[in-house]
Amino acid sequence: MSGLTAKLDPRRIQWGAGWFSFQSRVLRTKPVESMLETSGGTGAHGTKLARVLSTVDLVSLGVGSCVGTGMYVVSGLVAKEMAGPGVIVSFIIAAVASILSGVCYAEFGVRVPKTTGSAYTYSYVTVGEFVAFFIGWNLILEYLIGTAAGASALSSMFDSLANHSISKGEQSYPDILALVIAILVTVIVALGVKNSVGFNNVLNVINLVVWVFIMIAGLFFVSGSNWDEGRFLPYGWSGVMQGAATCFYAFIGFDIIATTGEEAKSPNTSIPYAITASLVTCLTAYVSVSVILTLMVPYSEIDSDAPLMEMFSLHGFQTAKYIVAIGSIAGLTVSLLGSLFPMPRVIYAMAGDGLLFRFLANVSIYTETPAVACVVSGFLSGLLALLVSLRDLIEMMSIGTLLAYTLVSVCVLLLRYQPEGDIHGFVNFLSEQSAKRKEGVLAECEKEACSPVSEADDYGGVPTNTCGAKNLPSLGDNEMLIGKPDKTTYNSSHPNYGTVDISSGIESDETDSVYLLKLKKLLGPRYYTMRIRLGLPGKMDRPTIATGRIVTRCVVLLFFLNFCFCALMIFGSGQIADGQWWAVLLLVLLILIIALLIFIIIQQPENPKRLPYMAPCVPFVPASAMLVNVYLMLKLSTITWIRFGVWCFVGVLIYFGYGMWNSTLEITAREEEAHASTYQRYDIGVDDNFAPDEDLNPDLGPYQSWGSHEGRGVPQKAHPEQSEPQSLSVDDHRTSSSSHSRAKSKPGKCTKPRPAFEALVVDDDLDDPLE
Repeated sequence: MSGLTAKLDPRRIQWGAGWFSFQSRVLRTKPVESMLETSGGTGAHGTKLARVLSTVDLVSLGVGSCVGTGMYVVSGLVAKEMAGPGVIVSFIIAAVASILSGVCYAEFGVRVPKTTGSAYTYSYVTVGEFVAFFIGWNLILEYLIGTAAGASALSSMFDSLANHSISKGEQSYPDILALVIAILVTVIVALGVKNSVGFNNVLNVINLVVWVFIMIAGLFFVSGSNWDEGRFLPYGWSGVMQGAATCFYAFIGFDIIATTGEEAKSPNTSIPYAITASLVTCLTAYVSVSVILTLMVPYSEIDSDAPLMEMFSLHGFQTAKYIVAIGSIAGLTVSLLGSLFPMPRVIYAMAGDGLLFRFLANVSIYTETPAVACVVSGFLSGLLALLVSLRDLIEMMSIGTLLAYTLVSVCVLLLRYQPEGDIHGFVNFLSEQSAKRKEGVLAECEKEACSPVSEADDYGGVPTNTCGAKNLPSLGDNEMLIGKPDKTTYNSSHPNYGTVDISSGIESDETDSVYLLKLKKLLGPRYYTMRIRLGLPGKMDRPTIATGRIVTRCVVLLFFLNFCFCALMIFGSGQIADGQWWAVLLLVLLILIIALLIFIIIQQPENPKRLPYMAPCVPFVPASAMLVNVYLMLKLSTITWIRFGVWCFVGVLIYFGYGMWNSTLEITAREEEAHASTYQRYDIGVDDNFAPDEDLNPDLGPYQSWGSHEGRGVPQKAHPEQSEPQSLSVDDHRTSSSSHSRAKSKPGKCTKPRPAFEALVVDDDLDDPLE
């Protein structure tokens, strides 16, 4: 072995250490204690963002960011070119796909209430720094394109109302009006979140009034003949699915709710409700408008550029055209605001963490908004709208947003099956909570004249005091075999893995879902036998590190197989339809392996803690969201992937050139390393301040009462300043502490002032405060 070690190339060893250091940098996660909210004072980036957004404000932001382009642009485009009246079904399918990602977003909004940065923040806490930067960088791209496209669309709307007198019929021109619109909206956003949200609410009210007008006025011009047999699905189900892929982008924008979590009054309850409500509201608006549109006008005669404005013109109702124009301007303005509003917050979050230039994280003391990030975002968006046509902007679909949605679904799937763990930095917080809970238990015991015998309830065991004894459940044999949770018999003492604010109402799972109770009632005792035979975990089973790793590997493999399955369905659909054996065999194998992976995940125990809101039907909902998002990503054009690659290349240069070395985690690690180095030098020099305790240890030589020099790695006669600094073990600290105490009790032996060495002693006998 020594010969093999001697043959090792030092350069290889150095390369291995460098690779380990690089890997630790790109995979490091943001400590969750840094996400804890403090009362008063300033935030992590200087000035704290104001918490002024109510649930209604969040719903208004979500609806406004989606409904403008979806109702006034996408509905007519899909109805005419893709699905006909089947656009109604396309919107429903797209809504289901959006809800799959929306519920995952909602759960993460509860897990990480400080969600400035949306999926960026989620991934930084749970996945790693490089993945977080990659997601945040692409979210900036999508918001940038969305803002520029919104400004350009508004410019085209005004140009259409002016009979194209602005563009003068030219195909290409610098869009000055789009630049002006982007600047005006930037000023509104920079004035303050409450002002911009108020402006957003006013425009949503106008849009709502126009929608009601369209519903009522359109009923006078509907004709059932437009839905005659053969005309409802003129392009078949393939056209409906293609339309659903396009309609999906009409729902993109609900993640603005997650990006404003730090400014919400009660993010734990507001975020999941607002996401769900906004998606349902958008679906209602899209379906109702599509019904009126396809019943008023044959699908082949729909104007794809301004469908709702022109459908009244075809029936000679010119006044309605201008009323709808007012609503379309309001809706597109809200969509523009919905794209520009979250972009500076993502930049603010990334700059505050040091991954982008830190001056972008400055918050105005007057408006309490990231003013610098707002100005930079508006300027870049206006410049893009000025120089790039609307057609080119629309071609760059939301590939980054779909990637963010996929990552959130993956994280929800992973965190559900990870073991509970001690989270560094929560010790003091948990100590206070534990003390309060113990005081409450003792007070209740005294109140009911019962004395506690042990604290087993705090350790997850069966309580042995008279208070807890009377609360013990009486379980049947089958229920005892599977396990039924009860707060008095089981109470985990650790914070939920991946959850930031543990005071957000997390409770143990004490009741089953309605569907599970119905299944139990239907099957009776066979339910428990079925669970045992399928290898499903019991309620008392807890995830471990091993089961967490199994789930992680299965999820990674599931993502790869979803990619292969979607690629086969998109690019090999012709071969499958022709019945070619290799395509059919590959399709069957992929389906079977994906089903097997999901079954293996189901067999692993879940984390027992419950949040105020959790995504239902895990792992099926996150896995389905992954599949849908990957499918839609592969449906994008080649030029979109090329542009996406260029943008990612620029982002990688910024991260490895600046972000990695100026990250807050990097700076903290350097400070801790410098502090540890100072601590080691100070610790080695402590011995010089004390004389050897020869009276208590007459047979020992100098310094022996402070521990073995061999164990400490310090030469016996070397001067401390000349010796190489080495860290002490915990036992050495304890030995030093005891010798220090003896030296203190013996007068005259030490006249020099002693350093406060006890403060540096590590005491690992301190258990978790809740154990």
